[in-house]
Amino acid sequence: MNILIASSEAAPLAKTGGLADVCGALPKALAQLGHQVTLILPAYRSTKKYPSEPTGVELRIWIGGREVRGTYRKCVIPEIGVPVYLVEHDSYFDRDGLYNSNNEDYGDNCERFVFFSYAVLEAIRLLDLKTDIIHLNDWQTGLVPALQSIYYRDYPGYEKISTLFTIHNIAYQGVFPAAAMSLTGLHWKYFNWLQMECYDHLNLLKTGIVFSDGITTVSPNYAREITSSPGGCGLEAVLRNRRDVLWGITNGIDTDEWNPETDPFIEGHFSVETRGIGKLQSKLALQNQMDLPQRPDVPVIGLVGRLTEQKGFDLAVELIYRKAASGEDVQWVLLGSGDPILENRLRELASRYSQNVAVSIRYSNELAHQIIAGSDIFLMPSRFEPCGLTQLYSLRYGTIPVVHATGGLVDTVTDLTPETEADKTANGIRFCHADIQGITWGIDSALDVYRNRPELWSQMQDTGMTLDISWTQSAQKYVDIYQKIRRIRPRK
Repeated sequence: MNILIASSEAAPLAKTGGLADVCGALPKALAQLGHQVTLILPAYRSTKKYPSEPTGVELRIWIGGREVRGTYRKCVIPEIGVPVYLVEHDSYFDRDGLYNSNNEDYGDNCERFVFFSYAVLEAIRLLDLKTDIIHLNDWQTGLVPALQSIYYRDYPGYEKISTLFTIHNIAYQGVFPAAAMSLTGLHWKYFNWLQMECYDHLNLLKTGIVFSDGITTVSPNYAREITSSPGGCGLEAVLRNRRDVLWGITNGIDTDEWNPETDPFIEGHFSVETRGIGKLQSKLALQNQMDLPQRPDVPVIGLVGRLTEQKGFDLAVELIYRKAASGEDVQWVLLGSGDPILENRLRELASRYSQNVAVSIRYSNELAHQIIAGSDIFLMPSRFEPCGLTQLYSLRYGTIPVVHATGGLVDTVTDLTPETEADKTANGIRFCHADIQGITWGIDSALDVYRNRPELWSQMQDTGMTLDISWTQSAQKYVDIYQKIRRIRPRK
């Protein structure tokens, strides 16, 4: 099949979160299955450091009653492994941030991604891209299925194209004032509660859900959660109406980048067989780097992520305080940034309990690798989590995940129970309640196994490290769905 993947970000070109990891890895996995894959995204400032060449093709779009011009650039990124087209329009995309600056959304975000949506569809004609499937991602591309269904479907070369829309996080919906409807170029008759309108606003995520031929999200459990309240964030009825074409596919990870045997960022490389010495070397190196006492016997608990309540870091901060204040012999290593209040509380904890708490208020891919490799336990207390990737990284590195039982964390972390202990399928600990009692129970349960049941701990590490969490299986599931939606869409 000929697959065009459109995304507002893709690693390593542009990244704010997990969407970039998915759209940077999935194209390569699909190509390895024998499909012709092309990736298209905006030419942000961050993309300019990668080599590219002009196509000489000019794009002209009417937006809000005026002509807007842009161009396409082409580049080949070895990490992505497929041709990449960048939609160039400097006044829209040559900015410090992808969607915001200083935590404030750009006021023209709707216009920016209306332009990008038209650019995706025009690329098929202007760049002569053979296309069977357009795979869209999140609200930034939510207008594309509507444009394809309403305007482009009758154009030569477009009539047999099917659209798949993937929801990576339903909390981000691309909601704009009703007046923004005029930017889309679509008739106002589509601004109704069955199609593009939601609570008197234009909702681009809803638009993608309604008009696409198929819908996926990033784990089976999350696909179930978003069809009811509160998981659907106001769109649960829309999704229930389309449940026959809604599927959940768990994300994979890039097992070349996240490989404890070859990881260039960690001190001690290791496999399942050599895990003991390799993880010990990584642990001691992490303790040294974070100015913690180098003690191989003390359990190290790592956390990496955005410091927000959605990610449960308010609970984590309270737990760290209680454990440190009680004098419990545990070390905590945390990497992340976000809520200034949480940042300051963590700095205070690291200052007061410097023998037990170390924090780095930033994001560093290198340090993330080192924390995941050097920790014994990885804590992920998200209140909701569509799929999550860091728990998959921790499994790969023999670091036991302790997670809140929500979204994709349920699909990827097999809880330790008498049954899973007996059949040796447990690879982590899940706690059911996103509160201080729940998170405390989860960590205490993990610490009990770590301290008192080393053989079981080792078995859980083995189970996690030997899971197939590559993109190969996930990519094949996407191919199966591409084939299904091509059968669903009527052909001319």
